[in-house]
Amino acid sequence: MVRAREVLADTPVASVALAQLPPQAHETYALIRRGGPFPFDKDGAVFGNRERLLPVFKRGYYREYTVKTPRSRDRGARRIICGGWRPVSPEVCYYTGNHYASFSQIIE
Repeated sequence: MVRAREVLADTPVASVALAQLPPQAHETYALIRRGGPFPFDKDGAVFGNRERLLPVFKRGYYREYTVKTPRSRDRGARRIICGGWRPVSPEVCYYTGNHYASFSQIIE
């Protein structure tokens, strides 16, 4: 029997304090903790971790959320990716300001 939290591989990731992130990231993080509503249709969609920069878990563990970028006409490059089997209470969240090129684990 495979446990839901079983990690398939480990990848080291930097960390960042929530207070150090842009104000829009604070807003997105609060929405995640409240369960929405989210401003973009793709918010809450499964994140595939194709880049393999985050610890590898089975598909469905990670979900992605848009961090608004001022003056951007689209979703921009900033995201919060949260991991856990219950999206409203994630086990871990990561920030990327460069559209998945790098990640930092968010520390409250």
